[in-house]
Amino acid sequence: MKTKPLSVALLGFGTVGGSVARIVCERPELADRIRLTHIFNRDVARKRVDWVPSSVAWTEDIDALLESKPDVVVEVIGGIAPAGDWVRRALGQGTAVVTANKMLLAAHGPELLDLAVRHETQLRFEAAVAGGVPLIHGVREGLAGDRLLRVTGILNGTSNYVLSAMSGGEQSMETVMVEARRLGYAEADPSADVDGDDAGAKLVVLAGIAFRRHLQLADIPRHSIRPISAPDFRYADRLGCTIRQVALVEARGDGFHAFVGPALVPRGSNFGLNMDANNIVTVAGHYGGENSFSGAGAGGPATAVAVVSDLLSLTQRERDRNEEWLPASVVAPPARPYYLRFVVKDRQGILSLIAASLADKGINLDAVLQEPGYPKDTLPFVITVEPCEEDALVAAVQEIATADFHAEPPLALPMLLGEARRT
Repeated sequence: MKTKPLSVALLGFGTVGGSVARIVCERPELADRIRLTHIFNRDVARKRVDWVPSSVAWTEDIDALLESKPDVVVEVIGGIAPAGDWVRRALGQGTAVVTANKMLLAAHGPELLDLAVRHETQLRFEAAVAGGVPLIHGVREGLAGDRLLRVTGILNGTSNYVLSAMSGGEQSMETVMVEARRLGYAEADPSADVDGDDAGAKLVVLAGIAFRRHLQLADIPRHSIRPISAPDFRYADRLGCTIRQVALVEARGDGFHAFVGPALVPRGSNFGLNMDANNIVTVAGHYGGENSFSGAGAGGPATAVAVVSDLLSLTQRERDRNEEWLPASVVAPPARPYYLRFVVKDRQGILSLIAASLADKGINLDAVLQEPGYPKDTLPFVITVEPCEEDALVAAVQEIATADFHAEPPLALPMLLGEARRT
């Protein structure tokens, strides 16, 4: 039986919002399923474009928009406020919501999911993680029969572009970042990307989907990629590895180990071969083993595809897709090997002092690497250590850092040799 198309109100007409409208307007075959009725934006007059049908109402009055009772509100404004208040109002009146807002979901996902259930409507957010990659649907639907153990991913396109570009030569992070901004991969202030907040919020959403548990973003350790330099890639290459910003959440006993930050991954692994702004996520299950999802993780068109896909799924009139995310705690990681990089003002006894500090914490050395050709006052070298507890390693590095021979602070990176699957 033919039904009326869903009326859609679009909140935000920036890069993603404009791409959503473009897809809907350029695909007339969708007209019997979804119909764009409203576009909301601040200072909306400057946003008007002539390719949007005249039947669409442009407005900066959120109250009037919500009072018109659209079937679906698409929120692509971003941020926690005021977007969160508008999403709550929409769900509270029984209007379905499609959002790309990972920060809002990370902060208030359980509350919003509960609100959708109580008002017999739906909250969809495929676009909140990995852009156009159908990750949430794949995990929620395609892997529902498995007991999931671990989710590991490269979730931030900006950081992956920067690190993959640096791995090919002697370019500094500052030089690569200039190019990333020129190409539209990086914001003027890339802090949320390079310091791990963006990937951390996405990891909270992934934990909700994979494990039905809600981790607090503040509890997830997040480490910046800013200290990574060209020598780190040369040393990583000698170890058969490269460096990527990795986000990981893993079930451990009654809690979950989670972190975001730069890590060594095998050069020939799916993660090591993931280049430019692409995202990749590997999900490990008890029965089905590992499954990987990859594709364009950033950009208006890719993210808009996920938004429109959510809209089309709502036309199936399904009401059983929302789930509850229960509170969960973050616990210590398993023992794993680490890469330690030091830049020192060279003198006798440095290596013996470092080795003694590590031994005092029960940490065994695996290898010592020193490339020739560096000046003696800023001499980089690397020590890799056998699998050890993170707390012991942190304590040792903090003790070593108090010595007066450092030209730069020591850098410790986990070596994810098992978590990143080889091709």
